[in-house]
Amino acid sequence: MGEKPVRVLACGDVEGRLTALFNRVQTIQKKTGQFDLLFCVGEFFGTTPEAEAEWLQYKSGAKKAPIHTYILGAASQVTVKHFGSADGCELAENITYLGRRGVFTGVSGLQIAYVSGQEAQQEPAPAHCFTSKDLSALVAPLTSSSKFRGVDILLTSQWPRGVWHYGNAPEVNTKACGSSSVANLADKLKPRYHFAAVEGAHYERLPYRNHVILQENAQHVSRFIALATVNNPAKKKYLYAFNIIPMKTMDPSELVKQPQDVTENPYRHPSKDKTDKLKTSFGITEEEEPAGQFFFDLSQKQGGGFRGRGRKRYSDGDNRGQEHQGDREGPHHHHQGNKHPRRHPQPTGPCWFCLASPQVEKHLVVSIGSHCYLAMAKGGLTPQHMLILPIGHYQSVVDLSSEVVEEMEKYKSALTSFYKSRGERCVLFERNYRSQHLQLQVVPVPLDRCATGDIKEAFMVQAQEQQMELMEIPEHTDLKQIAPPGTPYFYVELDSGEKLYYRIQKHFPLQFGREVLASEAVLNIPTRADWKECKQTREEEEEGSKQLRDQFQPYDFALED
Repeated sequence: MGEKPVRVLACGDVEGRLTALFNRVQTIQKKTGQFDLLFCVGEFFGTTPEAEAEWLQYKSGAKKAPIHTYILGAASQVTVKHFGSADGCELAENITYLGRRGVFTGVSGLQIAYVSGQEAQQEPAPAHCFTSKDLSALVAPLTSSSKFRGVDILLTSQWPRGVWHYGNAPEVNTKACGSSSVANLADKLKPRYHFAAVEGAHYERLPYRNHVILQENAQHVSRFIALATVNNPAKKKYLYAFNIIPMKTMDPSELVKQPQDVTENPYRHPSKDKTDKLKTSFGITEEEEPAGQFFFDLSQKQGGGFRGRGRKRYSDGDNRGQEHQGDREGPHHHHQGNKHPRRHPQPTGPCWFCLASPQVEKHLVVSIGSHCYLAMAKGGLTPQHMLILPIGHYQSVVDLSSEVVEEMEKYKSALTSFYKSRGERCVLFERNYRSQHLQLQVVPVPLDRCATGDIKEAFMVQAQEQQMELMEIPEHTDLKQIAPPGTPYFYVELDSGEKLYYRIQKHFPLQFGREVLASEAVLNIPTRADWKECKQTREEEEEGSKQLRDQFQPYDFALED
């Protein structure tokens, strides 16, 4: 079998502007060569007299599409008339209606699943809508095969609800956008590419993984791309070109390669919509443990736990994960005694840093409070590099509730005293960008290495070199006043109380905080700028975190509860 890529174009709502679309396609083909297929999602037909007249030219044969074009059915009642009663047919030369729902396999072996229209809100469903039965009928024959790994392409008109979880934010009203049934469909079919439209927006989500790290074999990633309307006045992207080798002919190791910016699966979370009919028809069950069931006994393993003081006891286990694209640092926890477990905000999917999460690496935990915990940094800049993390699922400092902020400040104060006793000052930084759980990095710098002013200057200078302008936050200004929830930012706190802030625009070097502190001007350990270059064995991590627990114990207020 050859591995010749199929050259594909995908388009958003055409709304009858066929000549504009096909002229654009011809321009592209003149520059880059012939494409094999064009898929149109969303509303293909227009409702104006001009659109009707334009369609007649193609229907009569006066004009011809310059590429094999496959379209979805009506996305509104007004355009149903163009599709007749046939479930899939050629509407004009080179323009084919795929049908209400189904699977189309090209001569190359490329497998395309599709669903036309919008999710039905009533029974019987209008002609331009699909039902849960349609989706079950599409999914069942595919997923019943033990060899099923996913489809190459999924075409829907509606967006999948919640696709933005863990990813970059789209420019749409997320409260009203998308269908939970389409989200379930995408989760089941694992498309390598999923195209949708009807929202008038262009959105390319970061790729997401289809497996749980360390628990399932690696699978291919999925990419969701929403496209705008043809010739929209805002000039938003409506045409997407790509090459794809069909899954069935790909080398499995190539297929499952993970890009650097891959995120967790946005659909793997407990649904808030308990009326979702598709859940029952697909037989989906929620396997998440109830909130609060995340305790483990830290006193019985490896002899590394705390003894004596207080009611909280810790085993050598801390759970800590790695950030998918940057420094990875965080753990898991278990209360002993008569206390009722607190209910903390839960993630909507797998998270490396929630203590309730099975993904957490238990052996890195240093201390656990009521709302926050302390962990040794994985691949830390120095052996005493730590993280302060909320126990519950909060994305950034600005999202924290007041009691979590209060305890985080207690940990900051305890760490400041701890480092001071060792002849060190501490630098704290947070990167709220391409991360899903707050990690406040705390890095000690020996007092004799440099002054606080030198550290501040190093951040300022290196930011300028990368065309970024760090601003200084006035002493009594709250970060929440500058960065509303959802704002991507980078934040530094110095031991002098000075705070630096950068509002991330488009791109940001993920290791920036580490790079500055590892530079010659500060710690002078440039080879440790990337945490991946500083990995240790599990045994080394266990020994390091045990030493940290022992060293930090006199300052650990959590033991006094």
